[in-house]
Amino acid sequence: MTTNSLMQMAEAQQLMLGKMQTMESLAQPNFVVAANPFDQTVSAAEMTNKVTLNEPLSFSGAMRQVLDTVNAQQTDASNRMTAVETGKSDDLVGAMIASQKASLSFSALMQVRNKVVASFEDVMKMPV
Repeated sequence: MTTNSLMQMAEAQQLMLGKMQTMESLAQPNFVVAANPFDQTVSAAEMTNKVTLNEPLSFSGAMRQVLDTVNAQQTDASNRMTAVETGKSDDLVGAMIASQKASLSFSALMQVRNKVVASFEDVMKMPV
């Protein structure tokens, strides 16, 4: 290789290194994440200048809440459909809306479950 081509290669490497350092500085923000303002509860404790924080929500706690909500929607839809079928209620529109809400909630829950399972499988496939 000639000296000229070696110098061009070194300049190209320096240019690439400079671009990588610029990208690194852009990727690392200079801010600090503050506490979530929604974690603060407003109560009588605020009058004494005490602000208490809610319990942090774990992933399992969030999933449990979502499962309970979806279950409650499905139970409500089932009860409404049973009431319409047995003649105790004539609110067919309300029963159909409740059924569609329950169906949509269940579909969304299944999509989230599939994403969580796929992510877990990806993590398990990672080499250590």
